[in-house]
Amino acid sequence: MKSKKSIKINNESLASDYFDEAVRFYNNAKDILKDVKIVYKSYQDTKPVVKACGVGYIGMLKACDGYLISRGIDKAKLPTSYQGYWQVLSKDLSHNGKVKSALKVAYENLHIFGYYRGGTGVSMIKEGFQCAKFVIEHLSHKKIPKRGS
Repeated sequence: MKSKKSIKINNESLASDYFDEAVRFYNNAKDILKDVKIVYKSYQDTKPVVKACGVGYIGMLKACDGYLISRGIDKAKLPTSYQGYWQVLSKDLSHNGKVKSALKVAYENLHIFGYYRGGTGVSMIKEGFQCAKFVIEHLSHKKIPKRGS
């Protein structure tokens, strides 16, 4: 039987892997968007925008998974829906309205409007990515490094 210390170390390692994946997904999503032409404050090609929004949103969920694992939730019991994440994180982050607000905005802008509805408004998509970045950085306690232009 594993000791509590061994389980804690394994959870921290697994959580760190999830945080690394979150940053990788976030950066990949930003890379997808950087070559999309913008005209009149709107992305001109919906397909890469949809893909970037989906990848960026999943990156944020990876950070949520890493956070929950670091708090002792078993990998097999991680939430499988936005409502599940909201329920668990609302309890755990009850005093942090900034994170909860950012989570909600990223869900709406990236997942609903960007991914499902094919929204192409630049300011909406950028706000979604800013909120996803905030959630990732806050939950992982690591800054996402700036990349070359």
